[in-house]
Amino acid sequence: MAKDGPNWEGLLKWSLAHADGTQPPRNLSEEDRRWFMEAMQSQTVDVVKRMKEITLVMQTPEQVLEAQGVTPADIEDILDELQEHVESIDMANDLHSIGGLVPLLGYLKNSHANIRAKAAEVVATIVQNNPHSQKLVMEANGLEPLLTNFTSDPDVTVRTKALGALSSLIRHNKPGITAFRLANGYAALRDALGSDSLRFQRKALNLIHYLLRENNSDCNVVSELGFPRMMMHLASSEDAEVREAAFRGLLELVRDKTEGTNGSLGEEDEKLKELLQERIKGISLMSPEDLVAAREERQLVDSLWNTCYNEPSSLREKGLLVLPGEDALPPDVASKHFEPPLRAWAANPSAKSPISEKKQTPLLLGPGPPPDAADGRNNSGEGEDTNGQLNG
Repeated sequence: MAKDGPNWEGLLKWSLAHADGTQPPRNLSEEDRRWFMEAMQSQTVDVVKRMKEITLVMQTPEQVLEAQGVTPADIEDILDELQEHVESIDMANDLHSIGGLVPLLGYLKNSHANIRAKAAEVVATIVQNNPHSQKLVMEANGLEPLLTNFTSDPDVTVRTKALGALSSLIRHNKPGITAFRLANGYAALRDALGSDSLRFQRKALNLIHYLLRENNSDCNVVSELGFPRMMMHLASSEDAEVREAAFRGLLELVRDKTEGTNGSLGEEDEKLKELLQERIKGISLMSPEDLVAAREERQLVDSLWNTCYNEPSSLREKGLLVLPGEDALPPDVASKHFEPPLRAWAANPSAKSPISEKKQTPLLLGPGPPPDAADGRNNSGEGEDTNGQLNG
């Protein structure tokens, strides 16, 4: 693109001079037509050509780039640009055909933490609700470096970004989910819940919720790994989004137990009751503004109480479940999937109820890697999100 940007003033004057409404339209001369096309084309980016140029940079050895004056910040900039291009699902799928996917995955092993984190962001964008690119990344062994960064990178932002990419990679991707489970993914998620990073906790809780909804038999696995206790601890977090995500996970576990034989979380059942009573008390003391913001938490607490004890919570009696002006409760407040809308229909046009699927025998998972002592102490990447994704 031209360095000084489009000459919009010149184009505007030209347009007004040729169509001011006072004269009937006339045919352009060849000279005028050529000038106009050159002016517009000078501001148009050939995306595929540009992606090929970025691919060439990614394929160049790091020492060669350094010798040419290319800095890590420059690499981050081209990854930012690449991420914008692959927002298009067609461009995302084209990246592999032009040779860019493999070197991008190689950046997940770069010596600079910011580049590793940014590469994971780009991967997350490529595979988000994109079955074709999910398959390509799996075939290129992209799951392995993402798992490595998620479980053991010394930088918490890198770990968080890798988890975001993993979430996008395995969503609606049964082979990906299976590979994640076989790689002790649940044990790694348990370690993430113990992190000091709120964003890391939120992403881990959201992925846990999704996996439990996809396969109810995994509820047994996470219960054996001690997830209920950790979720109850996080349900008392000062961060509202962490609390809500923890309650969603607990609701899945409680529903699974209710459908079974005992209808409780065993020895954790009494602690859960105390937690719910505390949250009901805390909600009762909220200001009107905080009550509005805590709508989902109110509904989740009531659903948990109702599921565990077959009676409405006291939030209903106090008129705090549905505030004046709010719509009536949906039948199931926790049934929605928390994923960004981008490409959602393309990834799962006809969603199936996980309850209707045949339960699988849970995998026996061994202990995961030890928690990283360096979690959350050396980075400042807490300000972004979504989704996501998933961004994310």
